[in-house]
Amino acid sequence: MSLLEIRQLSKNFFHLSALSLVSLSVEPGELLGLIGPNGSGKTTLFNCVTGVLRPSRGHVLFKGEDITKLTADGVYHRGISRTFQLIQLFPEMTVLENLLMAAQERKGTLFSRLLRRDETEEMDRALNLVEYLGLSGVKDNLAANLSYGQQKLLDFGMALMPDPQVILLDEPMAGVNPTMIKALVTHIQDLNAQGYTFVVIEHNMEVVMSLCRRIVVLSQGEKIAEGTPAEIHDNPAVMDAYFGT
Repeated sequence: MSLLEIRQLSKNFFHLSALSLVSLSVEPGELLGLIGPNGSGKTTLFNCVTGVLRPSRGHVLFKGEDITKLTADGVYHRGISRTFQLIQLFPEMTVLENLLMAAQERKGTLFSRLLRRDETEEMDRALNLVEYLGLSGVKDNLAANLSYGQQKLLDFGMALMPDPQVILLDEPMAGVNPTMIKALVTHIQDLNAQGYTFVVIEHNMEVVMSLCRRIVVLSQGEKIAEGTPAEIHDNPAVMDAYFGT
């Protein structure tokens, strides 16, 4: 059974079709790439999966359970987390406090965790994550004062904080320098090797072709191709969608 399954998903905004009958599956432990030109519906698909948007039709199944009508927090508590194309942080909170917020009250309240955070499971996980991501030196800095690359790492850490079963990454490499791209790729590969399941939206074709073992391509809200990086690279429909050839 697939870990995540999307069946005939459509999303309309008034008379505009953002997604049309998109179906795909994600297997446990997979690292799936989701690509397509700007406006092809990739982020809309993530929003429908995570409860940010309600699909116009179709279904989203997670571990065989239909989660189509769940709210965003309901999907999050089921074990699906995400990053956003536009980084979603709490700018006036520290790195550690942002990570604690991402725990979403899994154990106690935020107030109690902040008062006794050295005694909490969440704080232990947060400290392990800042070390793993190379953010130990700025763990007490406000998120607003981080560099853009550090903010990307923090956003990634917040998605990891609840120990999810599926992590949806929306353009994690966008706007960061080559050194940070290499660090992010290494973290994703390392975590995937540990069993974490990823779906990655990415415009950096060199990265997505080397990172993902299977790729799904959207264009104008429809799935136009699916296959290995080599199959996608040689697919005429993909070339036409990107370059109009």
